[in-house]
Amino acid sequence: MRERAVQALAEIPGDGATALLRDTLAHSDIVVRRHAALALGARGVAEAVPTLVDMVVAEANDVDAADALSTLAGTGPALADDIAGRLVDRLADHSRDASARRRRLTEALAEIPGVTASRALAELTRDDDRAVAVTAAYVLGIRDPR
Repeated sequence: MRERAVQALAEIPGDGATALLRDTLAHSDIVVRRHAALALGARGVAEAVPTLVDMVVAEANDVDAADALSTLAGTGPALADDIAGRLVDRLADHSRDASARRRRLTEALAEIPGVTASRALAELTRDDDRAVAVTAAYVLGIRDPR
């Protein structure tokens, strides 16, 4: 029921709904938090970034989360560098399933503008995981130099 409520709230435009969604980012139910983060990311609310990064790492609606991060990164270079830095920090995790996680993080970095993301992608071209290295090289080859 809570999940449906936050999904309905996400459909309501305006500051009131945005404020309620912000409050929902602290909810104990992870599914509720994730829906709120996706909605807030689309609204340009930077407080959603930590949850969205966690979603990419956990492979929970990771494509939608990466899209929301890209939208947020487009609001300015400072936020883009913050998002890229958070994604890069998560690359260091070498726990189980690290290879798949590194691929998802590389794909998420592909849509983040700025120097931090570009440097990380350049480093990832030398990754031990061939899929990560090839993805990073491809992204760098087509990346907008801005």
